[in-house]
Amino acid sequence: MTPGRAKLVHGGFTHMGMKRNHNEDSFAIDPEAQLFMVADGMGGHNSGEIASRMAVETISTFFAATAKDGEITWPFKYDTKLSEAENLLNVSIRLANSRIWETSQRNDLYRGMGTTIVAAYFQNGKVVMANVGDSRIYQFRNNELRQVTEDHSLLNDYIRRGKFTREEAGKFPHKNVIVRALGIRENVAVDLFNETPQRGDIYLLCSDGLTDMIDDSVISDILMTTPDLKLATKMLVREANRAGGNDNVTVVLVGAQ
Repeated sequence: MTPGRAKLVHGGFTHMGMKRNHNEDSFAIDPEAQLFMVADGMGGHNSGEIASRMAVETISTFFAATAKDGEITWPFKYDTKLSEAENLLNVSIRLANSRIWETSQRNDLYRGMGTTIVAAYFQNGKVVMANVGDSRIYQFRNNELRQVTEDHSLLNDYIRRGKFTREEAGKFPHKNVIVRALGIRENVAVDLFNETPQRGDIYLLCSDGLTDMIDDSVISDILMTTPDLKLATKMLVREANRAGGNDNVTVVLVGAQ
């Protein structure tokens, strides 16, 4: 291994669920770049699928281009307050937002399409994570599951403002309304998070088709008892479908060794 590169194991799986007739989720696993992503698209005429695929492909392509050519011109200004890894994620996601937005403005068929994105980039013994929307990243450490990202949803906004408790949130009729996504506006703010992975850590990236259907305790039980991460992704998706499978469900797991 090259210096600063953690040994990572991973798995990914997606399913359209039990109630939908197509899958608007996309995910990407790039072991060479140590980059992992999940996107949950939205929009009519299958344009959600197009938006989510554009997101992961644009981000992956930007990472590949910058790796090959360190002098490449970036589409957005480098933020000196952020690390290089944070800048890579931030700029690539903003670029994806611009491309989805421009596509939706040029073609009425794609008008209003958008997507969530969560991404994790492992570099130099660290992991930088990014979030736009209500897809999530969790850290599983010492048999404890912790949500790293914060949902950009109407429901979460109400919870943060003290409108009601998390216990009351289950009855909220608009809990799937998101307040931030790629492609909805010309510009987007990206939330960034930094962690130092420890041996044995597992990072879970998922669409809300997983977390809307099963409790954290079910996720923890599967991660505790299933060391094979490829199998664990399928088991998590299976449990979401067994619970009703109301939405597309996508899971990516990354383990640090």
